[in-house]
Amino acid sequence: MKIPLTGWLPIGALVPFTLPLDTPPMEAATADTIPAEGGPWQYEPKWDGFRCLAFKEGSDLELRAKSGKPLGRYFPEVVAMLASLAAPRFVLDGELVIEQHGSFSFDALQMRLHPADSRIRKLARETPASFIVFDLLLAPNGANLMSLPLQRRRAELEALIARVGNCAHLVLSPVSRERRDAEAWLAQSGGGALDGVVAKQLEGPYAAGERAMVKVKRRRTADCVVGGFRYLASRPQVGSLLLGLYDAADRLNHVGFTATIREEDRAALTRRLEALIEPPGFTGDAPGGPSRWSTERSGQWQPLRPELVVEVRFDQVTGNRFRHGTTLLRWRLDKAPRQCRFDQLGIVEPKPVSTVDGA
Repeated sequence: MKIPLTGWLPIGALVPFTLPLDTPPMEAATADTIPAEGGPWQYEPKWDGFRCLAFKEGSDLELRAKSGKPLGRYFPEVVAMLASLAAPRFVLDGELVIEQHGSFSFDALQMRLHPADSRIRKLARETPASFIVFDLLLAPNGANLMSLPLQRRRAELEALIARVGNCAHLVLSPVSRERRDAEAWLAQSGGGALDGVVAKQLEGPYAAGERAMVKVKRRRTADCVVGGFRYLASRPQVGSLLLGLYDAADRLNHVGFTATIREEDRAALTRRLEALIEPPGFTGDAPGGPSRWSTERSGQWQPLRPELVVEVRFDQVTGNRFRHGTTLLRWRLDKAPRQCRFDQLGIVEPKPVSTVDGA
């Protein structure tokens, strides 16, 4: 479906929205297991995107991130789509996502946060975002629904989605009251579309800004080669380990880092690592240098001979890399570095780097 990129609201426009634009979204506390007691609960997939509140008043539309910052400039196609819906006003809570190659791409979302308007509009045409909605704070008739129980808000949300008609880029998030469905969603998470499971009190109100929900993420482990390390910015001791996995062409690719090193272990570990310094470290994808998000020192890294293996815990993989920093669990002296491969992540490994004349 082609979405027109006209009529979106510029940042800074002053519009008298019925619900204040600084209304914070309801947040979630982290738990290790899906709750069953203390309910009744409504379970939902936790989507891998940008959390967003959408405010509509007449033909005006504002998107606000969880931080409260405007997002409309970066997603003009979503603004245009929501502004065109046949409802005079609403406030929706949902998730912005971009689908690429059959899965959601967090990297594609991050690419939208670009200063050039022409670049944003080009990406909006080529890879349009969708809005997955899971709550309704303000009804089209102007009624504030935040004090109502979740099951009432969900009924109002379903009625609104049915009323505005079919739209390819407006998606109603599935829900279930069955814990087995939540367990199935959790088992599917961590590879692109799903980031875990959210549990909400079925009789609970919308508690803006409070951790009134429960989120559970799938924690998985992987054995990785230590292909390099970075020093601390404050002193010449190890600050983080750079992790790698081998691909089908036996190239070691950088996949992330771990910085959970105990303070009392730093000195001895630094000496151990410095004895292994030897280029190139990574023979496939390598860590990048300094960027606009890093200092010159943080972009520097030391390559190592691929002899050390660690087991780490991670929660999400995107673009063949761990999304966040991982947790160091233990050193695997029993594991050969060449045994640390992409297949343990359950993803399609990167294509081998092309060569010229066998080089």
